[in-house]
Amino acid sequence: MTTMNAEMESLKAKLKATWMSGDYGHFAKYLEPGALDFLSRLAIEPGTRMLDVACGAGQIAIPAAHAGVDVTGIDIAANLIEQAQTRAQAESVQVKFEEGDAEDLPYENGSFDLVVSLIGAMFAPRPELVARELLRVCRRGGRIVMANWTPEGHVGQMFKIIGKHVPPSPLMPSPLKWGDEATVRERLAPGASDIQCIKRMYPMRYPFPPAQVVELFCTYYGPTNRAIAALDPEGQAALRTDLERLWANNNQADNGTTDVASEFLEVIAIRS
Repeated sequence: MTTMNAEMESLKAKLKATWMSGDYGHFAKYLEPGALDFLSRLAIEPGTRMLDVACGAGQIAIPAAHAGVDVTGIDIAANLIEQAQTRAQAESVQVKFEEGDAEDLPYENGSFDLVVSLIGAMFAPRPELVARELLRVCRRGGRIVMANWTPEGHVGQMFKIIGKHVPPSPLMPSPLKWGDEATVRERLAPGASDIQCIKRMYPMRYPFPPAQVVELFCTYYGPTNRAIAALDPEGQAALRTDLERLWANNNQADNGTTDVASEFLEVIAIRS
């Protein structure tokens, strides 16, 4: 078990509340094509014991289970676990979903053949504990696979804009460091015999213009939702304006829809 002082306990409570705000299950529907692309590259054999860390509403856990993978999903947000369980039941697929913390996973050493986190574990406030836990619960010779937003990519730039309007806690290093190859290698090296890092682009397509995309984020995506809530009306308008400008500048569509590609770092490490 990990220990926390009062400040860290308060921060983690705020982070949990952040991810439980909005409606990530609805928000993530637009991101499913990229999630399924990520899952397909893993080429997981049926019967593989897979842990999906920060699983959200089951975006990759449920499709993997449909393919015969033995899946466990864990997330800090209780409402997302409920959404995932409901979806799994509706699709008649077996997945073990549990509420839990990426910094303190409730599993024995070497419990899984594959430990995956798609844009999730990167947001935990103590990355050294996350790295330790991802490695610990993976069997020797198994894989740890992550997808993490890069600082330079579209979403990385979005978080930098939010941070200018609502400064993050000084207790928490930037989640975007998980998108830096040198940092990832340093964090995973103690327990990995081989680490491969590849920069890829994540498709973010919406059937409406950038201003509506920003409103979608403000309504349904926890970090943006909480940032807006922390500002007065003038500050809210300024944040929306900056986000709309970013989305419009990076939009590749010219037909009233939004088509943005956001860079992420795909990490594949073999447990030593």
